[in-house]
Amino acid sequence: MFNRPASVAPSTVRRRWRLGLFALVSALLVGLLQVSTGTAAEADRAERGAGATADDVHQFAPASFTHPGVLVSESQLDFVRARVQAGEQPWANAFQQMMASPFADQSRTPKPRAVVECGSYSNPNNGCTDEREDAIAAYTNALAWYVTEDAQYARKAIQLMDAWSGVIQDHTNSNAPLQTGWAGASWARAAELIKHTYGDWPGAGAFGNMLRDVYLPEIIGGSHSNGNWELTMMEAAVGIAVFLDDPGAYDQAMGRFLNRVPAFIYLESDGDLPRTVPGSGLNTPQQIINYWHGQSTFVNGVTQETCRDFTHTGYGLASIANVAETSRIQGDDLYTGHIGERLRHGLGLQATYERTQPPGWLCGGSVQRGLGPVTEVGFNAMGNRLGHAMTNTQAYTESTRPQGSNWLFVAWGTLTHANQPN
Repeated sequence: MFNRPASVAPSTVRRRWRLGLFALVSALLVGLLQVSTGTAAEADRAERGAGATADDVHQFAPASFTHPGVLVSESQLDFVRARVQAGEQPWANAFQQMMASPFADQSRTPKPRAVVECGSYSNPNNGCTDEREDAIAAYTNALAWYVTEDAQYARKAIQLMDAWSGVIQDHTNSNAPLQTGWAGASWARAAELIKHTYGDWPGAGAFGNMLRDVYLPEIIGGSHSNGNWELTMMEAAVGIAVFLDDPGAYDQAMGRFLNRVPAFIYLESDGDLPRTVPGSGLNTPQQIINYWHGQSTFVNGVTQETCRDFTHTGYGLASIANVAETSRIQGDDLYTGHIGERLRHGLGLQATYERTQPPGWLCGGSVQRGLGPVTEVGFNAMGNRLGHAMTNTQAYTESTRPQGSNWLFVAWGTLTHANQPN
């Protein structure tokens, strides 16, 4: 259980209120969504031929969750271990990169806080960097444990997770939802691996309580900020739901994700203008163009943040691929429908103009590059598994191997997903 102060702090009152509201809103939302028509989620279900009806179209959770099942499965981990132990590339170099990073340092001391306060661009930064990096370190050590079968790494991951679950109570300030999503995505991956592959973790229940009480209420309701926010938040929420075996949270997070992806990556089948998220307040063409950072010409793969910069665009693309990968492990392959098509074109356009001069119709002929280590999961799914020609994405991915971490929530994609057949 958490270490609580003797008196009930305002943050605790807010959290309890949010949890109660979350439960009420979830029930109402499920009821409303089940009778609604024409949503992006319904379109996605229909396109994938799931045979869903109006009564079950928003029930995305499997009958029972597959574990480990957040971003990486047991068969994928076995593949990675075998490749690393055989010294094969690119996995051997990727593993060396991970083990040489500060996240694998066995002398790392966790720095938990009761309240993590993160303003815009992490200013103020009261525990923001510490939380994100401790979470990535926990995931790093969980992967190291599985590949090496050396229990010291599992114990290190547990030390980091237990330190935070015993202390943290809230996230505050303007970046709280995004910060919670970034850290929550890494915590869920780490916890899932340790609980279901190592097992000797007495604090697993307390860590689950932390995810349910502190993280999930902050992210499950989504955000009308730039698209990368909500996509990362839903990545964290989906991962947490899998770890908690919580089908209600999974359904809500996946439904919101399926509405956000079409509002983040444009396909020509959308019409003259990009789709919008219900309730976004974007009611006129000019409002939509402004929201898309001035882009007024829409072609396959342009994203809502392309003309902001490729770095933030990359965050969104990474989360789309990561959620789709988790969903596939859980038995529902989003890659084969329009979600996969949007991801394929989004990766392709960004990878192309990361390396070449953009035309004048795209962001006025000038883009801010810096896509980052975000393409490995999506390229493996769409290029390798499904066999789509993705020349520019492949060239970018292979030239940036091993893709490591962006020090926020993306970590070790080459190690876990390069040429991954499973």
